[in-house]
Amino acid sequence: QVQLVESGGGVVQAGGSLRLSCAASGRTFSSYAMGWFRQAPGKEREFVAGVARNGGTTNYRDSVKGRFTISRDNAKNTVYLQMSSLKPEDTGVYHCAASTRAWGASVVLTTGGAYDYWGQGTQVTVSS
Repeated sequence: QVQLVESGGGVVQAGGSLRLSCAASGRTFSSYAMGWFRQAPGKEREFVAGVARNGGTTNYRDSVKGRFTISRDNAKNTVYLQMSSLKPEDTGVYHCAASTRAWGASVVLTTGGAYDYWGQGTQVTVSS
């Protein structure tokens, strides 16, 4: 069982920045593929960013490329999402997710069904 706890959300003006953190339990965090998803009111959950087990391979949805950066610190069992140049359309509840399955070291998971564990989420609100 893996527990994920997100933090770092808040209210920010358009153009501002936030850094989300997701702390994971478990002794083998370095073997988890990790990702961030978001869900806006009335919309479906969507993939935002993912990082492979190797930490060096990442993937982003097109709308956040160049603005968001995902990273992981295996020593701290934590994955981060640095968000800059935020836009009102980035508003939503951000969830981190972990997959403990034996994916390849450079595989980035972009679909929700590939993940096994989810955090409760942290609210991000970007005002115009």
